[in-house]
Amino acid sequence: MDARDAELKKELDATLHARRELGDEYESALVDSFLEKVDQRIDGAVDRRLRRQLAEQQMVVARGARSPQATDSWGERFGFGIVSLVLAIPLSAIGAGTAHLPGLLITWVGIVGVNVVQALRVLPSFGRRSDKPESDWEG
Repeated sequence: MDARDAELKKELDATLHARRELGDEYESALVDSFLEKVDQRIDGAVDRRLRRQLAEQQMVVARGARSPQATDSWGERFGFGIVSLVLAIPLSAIGAGTAHLPGLLITWVGIVGVNVVQALRVLPSFGRRSDKPESDWEG
């Protein structure tokens, strides 16, 4: 567990402790605050990844080579699944605690949706048209 994960766990623990101390009337504000911190964490990770990919592409262009193909290793996909399941635990608790069964169902629809999009993203033909014509007669 790296320092950022430990920090997020401390935030979750503090939020749950504050919820026990303050009661139900502050639950919504506490959940919103925690989710804002999670959003900021995700945004930071996405920004770092985009900056890294942009830098890699600029290096490739500077060298005069073709841009690298998007490759997702099995480990990245497995890691994504593990992370989504780990995050599913507190998100399920928050959803069920806030809106009971409908909140839990909405939470899991979101988790499954994110994983389906991730799985479809790595398929070679998903969302891309082939540059090759379907027959020899087309230009």
